[in-house]
Amino acid sequence: MAITDALINFRRFLKRRNHSPHTVKNYLNRLKHFVVWLDAPLEEVTHGNVLAYIDHLLDKRLKPSTINYHLLSVRRFYDYLAHEEGVPVSNPVKPGYGLRLPRPLPRFIKEEDLAILLDAIQSPRDRAIFLLMLRSGLRVEEVASLTLEAIDLKRDRLLVQHGKGGKDRVVYISPDTHLALMEYLRRRPHTKIKQTFLVEKGLYTGKPLSVRGIQKRIEYYARRTGVTVSCHCLRHTMATQLLNADADLATIQDLLGHNWITTTQRYCKVSNLKVKRDYYKAMRAVMQRTLPE
Repeated sequence: MAITDALINFRRFLKRRNHSPHTVKNYLNRLKHFVVWLDAPLEEVTHGNVLAYIDHLLDKRLKPSTINYHLLSVRRFYDYLAHEEGVPVSNPVKPGYGLRLPRPLPRFIKEEDLAILLDAIQSPRDRAIFLLMLRSGLRVEEVASLTLEAIDLKRDRLLVQHGKGGKDRVVYISPDTHLALMEYLRRRPHTKIKQTFLVEKGLYTGKPLSVRGIQKRIEYYARRTGVTVSCHCLRHTMATQLLNADADLATIQDLLGHNWITTTQRYCKVSNLKVKRDYYKAMRAVMQRTLPE
């Protein structure tokens, strides 16, 4: 099979599996890097070739996580060739080839820093965006694609459509987010565009605000206030706050759209207030049982 045909068919396969356009693009870009570097036919690639490719990526000083994504793309491609196209090849990327990654704890924003940020955000649009990530746990991609019809202010909830993994979920709107959305929607220009958040200045005024546009707004407020913050950090902060308020892990998992409860459990490690309360509560019980009367 010609390389071009194989890549085209693989692209169709990924789209049929309901991967997002962004994911499909990344898979193909990484595969193209591998094919350009490769000096052997696809069906003759060996484990040694893959190890040499890892060294090549290391020489380019790519991050371990980026290298692992490259390996994942190549492994998925060879799985596709063998199982979907019937090409007699063995997968040259062994599962153990991935580079070990550090597991930093999720970062969250302290209450005093949140107050500083909220005080600095006077734009109704930016405030609504900020609170949707902080209070409803939306990913930045989910904010950018949020449509007007998905927002139900009467019931204080919204439908996240085609979230990560192509999954839909319902999340809820806090009172301060409700007020922020109401204020923004009153000022939002009347247009046929379905996306909720629009560009307000410059050449693209009136067009949907992009993921990068939202990230730039958060970066702007980070520079202005001196508070370290990112879009994903706001989701982490929501999870931490809910845990500190004794919300159930399964509830937080549903709200954030995590596939695995183990992902949500990682937030326990930064939820110090809950750990502190649980420790002293348990210690009082222990001491009552062990201290002499």
